[in-house]
Amino acid sequence: MVEETQKGLIVFQGNQIRRTWFNDEWWFSVVDIIGVLTQTDRARKYWSDLKIKLSEEGFEVSEKIGQLKLMAEDGKLRLTDCANTKNMLRIIQSIPSPKAEPFKQWLAQVGYDRIEEIQNPELAQKRMKEFYKAKGYSDDWIEKRVRGIAIRDELTDEWKKKGVVEERDFAILTAEISKATFGMTPSEYKQFKGLKRENLRDHMNDLELIFTMLGERVSTEITRKEDAQGYPQVEDAAKRGGRVAGNARRDTEKELGRPIISGENYLSEPEKKKKWIYSRDR
Repeated sequence: MVEETQKGLIVFQGNQIRRTWFNDEWWFSVVDIIGVLTQTDRARKYWSDLKIKLSEEGFEVSEKIGQLKLMAEDGKLRLTDCANTKNMLRIIQSIPSPKAEPFKQWLAQVGYDRIEEIQNPELAQKRMKEFYKAKGYSDDWIEKRVRGIAIRDELTDEWKKKGVVEERDFAILTAEISKATFGMTPSEYKQFKGLKRENLRDHMNDLELIFTMLGERVSTEITRKEDAQGYPQVEDAAKRGGRVAGNARRDTEKELGRPIISGENYLSEPEKKKKWIYSRDR
């Protein structure tokens, strides 16, 4: 099974590689793969030199490599050199590395898994659940996380129907919902939890996930109900959906006598273990 952390990240032997779905196929960050194969901290310089060598060998770099937006370490989408599976395999041939052959097999498996998942969407969900279970998440947390992904996908699909298609706009709208729900943007929330490139939602507890889902679901419903068109109207719906979740969060905090927002993460201890310790101590 190919190990996946989220839609834009996939893992090879413990190393995260960014990717994006473009023109009906996966495109991978070239510098990420070079970093994995060479174990160098100067992957960009290595790629710069390799491009010259490939061009001399007749490989049309400008035609085969695409600049696509991927999430950078600062949390922003930036244009990054990417290659599809076929061209990535060609690049790998020019990189002397003991990991080259197993990586080729892994890359082929990535493409095969995607074809299977297109034909059978339930398979993608099953693989996702298996991945989170292997990472030490409890069954009830996994169900919320998977449900949250479905709600998020439905929201972004609705945005696209209303004329909002840019990834940058998606990020801004998501930040508006999060700010209204939790008082923090996703980047601020990640900093609060001590995260860097990790997926924020993979480090949320049950209630944090629930209020995230509430804000996004209500935003979807408002967008549909009012038939919001264009960015300004969609943004207004997003802010209002977030406010509904924010009000519900504050009411819940009053009833529980404690904050919903948590600085905890699952970097050192898996969710299932932390949950058991918390239940036992109560």
